[in-house]
Amino acid sequence: MCGIVTICDYTKDVLEYNEQIMDMAHLLRKRGPDQEGYLMTSHCLMAHKRLSIIDLENGKQPMIYTWNDKTYRITYNGEIYNMIEIKNHLVELGYTFQTMSDTEVILASYIEYQEHCLDLFEGIFAFVIDDGQKLFIARDPLGVKPLYYFIKDQMIVVASEIKCLLKFIGKAVVDKRGVQELLGLGPSMTPGYTIYKGIYSLRPAHYMYFDTQPHISCYWKLHDEKHTDSLEETIQKVKELVIESIQKQLLSDVPISTMLSGGLDSSIITAVAHQYVQPLSTYSITYEEQEKYFKAYDYQTTMDDDYIQQMKERYQPDHHKVVLSQDDLLESLQEAMIARDMPGMADIDSSFLLFAKNISQKHKVCLSGECADEIFGGYPWFYKEELYNQPYFPWMRDLDKKIDLFNEKVKALDIKDYIIQRYQETLQEINTQDLKKQLIYLNTQWFMQTLLTRADTQTMSASIEVRVPFASTKIIQYLYNMPTAYMFYQDEEKGILRKAFEDFLPHDIAHRKKNPYPKTHSPIYSELIYKKLKESLKDSSNILYAFFDKEKLIQFIESKGTSFTSPWFGQLMMGPQLMAYFYQMYLWGKIYHIQLEF
Repeated sequence: MCGIVTICDYTKDVLEYNEQIMDMAHLLRKRGPDQEGYLMTSHCLMAHKRLSIIDLENGKQPMIYTWNDKTYRITYNGEIYNMIEIKNHLVELGYTFQTMSDTEVILASYIEYQEHCLDLFEGIFAFVIDDGQKLFIARDPLGVKPLYYFIKDQMIVVASEIKCLLKFIGKAVVDKRGVQELLGLGPSMTPGYTIYKGIYSLRPAHYMYFDTQPHISCYWKLHDEKHTDSLEETIQKVKELVIESIQKQLLSDVPISTMLSGGLDSSIITAVAHQYVQPLSTYSITYEEQEKYFKAYDYQTTMDDDYIQQMKERYQPDHHKVVLSQDDLLESLQEAMIARDMPGMADIDSSFLLFAKNISQKHKVCLSGECADEIFGGYPWFYKEELYNQPYFPWMRDLDKKIDLFNEKVKALDIKDYIIQRYQETLQEINTQDLKKQLIYLNTQWFMQTLLTRADTQTMSASIEVRVPFASTKIIQYLYNMPTAYMFYQDEEKGILRKAFEDFLPHDIAHRKKNPYPKTHSPIYSELIYKKLKESLKDSSNILYAFFDKEKLIQFIESKGTSFTSPWFGQLMMGPQLMAYFYQMYLWGKIYHIQLEF
């Protein structure tokens, strides 16, 4: 995994930006602490920060490939898991290779097939290729790896993180749409957009050609197919697809580890990985005195420890239990926000950052069970009518109560209408009345992107690569057309996945109710974040005053978050997590010197 930056303008010399691109690349040093590289021509500057995973000696970037007297250049972030079979095919066509790196395979594939090379790749990627006349910019089908861009006149600037583009622009402006995104949809984002004026995200499964203007196209999309497999055949096919994806993602020249929560998804990955990697290292996360303060509720019914112990007894991994302090969780809110370049999932982000930092002490690569719930139906909005039968995103609750917290200027932005419009636009992209298909598509385009952004930003800030085997186009396409009854086999959430892997897992884990990523239940944390947020109100420039009704904001804080009883987003953001989100918002306004235009 790496960080990339490109500045390109085919109408003028861009070498004057050579020092600027170095400064921008320096902001990505945590993404790539092992190596750095630059390639500068009169019209295109490329920078690369490398976290070495494959071909440690020869995989340095940016990389050059010359074919038929024409030179192509690439800067790339990602992993292509089927690179060996693609490479063998290209060798048959006459291509030669100087490295064992997938970077060179991508470049040769593009030379041979142009944009159709994207149909070959199984992996996670974001890259820029320059042929001296145009750029080819692409992002993986499910958006595991990020890519942002800014265009001014006939110049384009591309980077792995928004902070690089903000440095190039010299200011952070959030206009009307940005405020609607932040307060209405945040921490999710409309596909292709950011909260910043002029800064965009290349959508997953899209590529761009750029000469003097952008030309963006979609290269992959979920589509209707007739499902002809019987239930038994479907169970076997699900097992085969998941095992294949996990096996391919074990490709590495450095040791592999897995995250293990004792839940269904991470346990499947650990069980399968154990067959190929021994000894296998696993990691779990919890909080100081969690057993003392844990309180079960609708979404988080059990603690993880007993289930992790069952996996330890069955597979004997080299297990590491990471215990986070409440103070560290609080202090990491700022770093987690900077990693995401906006207010995120509060301490759900900061705890993941701390977790990744612990993993990074021994491992560069870790497999995660992320993305299984979005496609196998693990979330309550897949089966609770009151959640999916509403005119906006099912992971949002009580919009009217949320909007009531805002001041009159923000209320005038008609945020509820904005949310409904974005929701309807997404459904129109697939044009189906099938509820399961609608939910899978909504999840892959929105909720899953928020979690993938969390996973990428926080782990890369700790200089590790997280891989997500369930984020597979083969798996998602198959499930998209599978009968809904199969998904909820035996009336269980993710029933088909449970059945497929019941022989791999202890019975209690195979049928454990879905529990989200663990949050802290400690009243110590609640008190710490209450004090921090209350202290921030003394700052007259606090950006919260630009968004919220002052009296209602104070009431919310004085109630220590209890006055807002529904999750702000998803399942976890309420109470202390919502206070932490508002505190991140304050830090963001202050650190990024946000200029509001609305």
